Amino acid sequence: MSFDTLGLSDKVLSAIQAAGYTQPTPIQAGAIPYVLERRDVLGLAQTGTGKTASFVLPMLTLLEKGRARARMPRTLILEPTRELAAQVEENFTRYGVNHKLNLALLIGGVSFEDQNRKLGRGVDVLIATPGRLLDHSERGKLLLQGIEILVIDEADRMLDMGFIPDIERICKLLPPTRQTLFFSATMPKEIQHLVDKFLSNPARVEVAPPSSTAENVAQSLHASRDDPKDKRAVLRELIEQAGDELTNAIIFCNRKRDVGVVMRSLERHGFSVGAIHGDMDQRTRMTMLDNFRKGNLKLLVASDVAARGLDIPAVSHVFNYDVPHSPEDYVHRIGRTGRAGRAGTAKMIVTPGDRKALDNIEKLIKKTIEWDGGSIDEMETAPRAPSRGRRSSPSKKADADSAQKSTRSRGSGSGGSATSPKGGDPTPPKSGPSSSSSPSKGSRRSSKESEPVFGESEFVPAFLLRPVRPSPPATSPSDDDGGDNGDAENSRSDDALVE
Repeated sequence: MSFDTLGLSDKVLSAIQAAGYTQPTPIQAGAIPYVLERRDVLGLAQTGTGKTASFVLPMLTLLEKGRARARMPRTLILEPTRELAAQVEENFTRYGVNHKLNLALLIGGVSFEDQNRKLGRGVDVLIATPGRLLDHSERGKLLLQGIEILVIDEADRMLDMGFIPDIERICKLLPPTRQTLFFSATMPKEIQHLVDKFLSNPARVEVAPPSSTAENVAQSLHASRDDPKDKRAVLRELIEQAGDELTNAIIFCNRKRDVGVVMRSLERHGFSVGAIHGDMDQRTRMTMLDNFRKGNLKLLVASDVAARGLDIPAVSHVFNYDVPHSPEDYVHRIGRTGRAGRAGTAKMIVTPGDRKALDNIEKLIKKTIEWDGGSIDEMETAPRAPSRGRRSSPSKKADADSAQKSTRSRGSGSGGSATSPKGGDPTPPKSGPSSSSSPSKGSRRSSKESEPVFGESEFVPAFLLRPVRPSPPATSPSDDDGGDNGDAENSRSDDALVE
């Protein structure tokens, strides 16, 4: 089958030929005729199979008739991330080279004024993320009553990432007679009823089992301990083992803070690496992606912001530094490699705590992923690395010893002697914690005069080095009274020392 048989216009066919494509992919061959018939479409296919062109090409043909009006776009494409929205814009620019269509990209991180000027000139194709689209609508700068075609790309992600309220608000602003297109690689059953809410009698185009992975991607598992240092060591070992087969690779982490940690670790070990995650500003994110596409960076550490729909054809490897919490994310992550029929490699580092998440992934893709060297069972039974607590640090222990010696020297006074608690004659200087003193019944110190005092460390407070006054023997009532007075006096003296 060729593109000539799908009903596309001559202008679109000319642009396809100039781009070097001759045959449509299965999802394109199945979806394009339905879109041209103005039917609602639900398209399900693996990542890297050309879903974007499945709606871009027929939309260009349908938009050849009609004219855009100011602030009233003709078509609307919703994307979950800024990167995907920019990528769809590139597709319209490439395949719409023979069309005189106005495009507008509404995403965060870009000036409102520039976007308002484009909307004011009239827009044929509006590509947007939900948040920025609603911002313009609430400011009265955008009217959606003229929308003819609505496209929700990465439909499962849009519905599953908390965009449901925004999409419902947007759909209420659109005319009920619109054409709606859903495209995604996965469609969990839990949100199927939401798809039914937005589509009317859709044509379902399913060219592969939902949530399946491409056969041309070699998948493997690699065991690691829960220690982050061990995981980073395993990652570096996998990268080095790939050798010349690794032209470039994306490394996925679950948390944004881990993206920076892994990137800095790889940088310290001499790798050419960059990073991308949702907290970075738009200019930095686009620059990083552009450098990765051009080959200026060999490795890209990313959060799941790069897992959906990014088309970088030459990615040879995908490394899952973390096992994704959602099994659908695994399908999208490894879909960044092995695109357009190329061979790809996907490796995932698994710790003993990832057992449940791994089981969910294998259940979703209906496939057992093979282990390559070790398993998490072996990691659970392997001896743990020695503790690296603060007390085992030589430098910190040396600092503590130095501080103790300094304190001990200060406690002996500037003249090297201690004064009596009652301000009497100076007592001879003591040689250390083991200095002799007269034992008494009321003394709190050990009766063994030769034993030093031990605590959490070798440090002994200066007031403990002072001599202890013995209590007079209790031989008579008067002596008992004197003993009580003596104890009270000693008590007052000890309190004065503590203060």
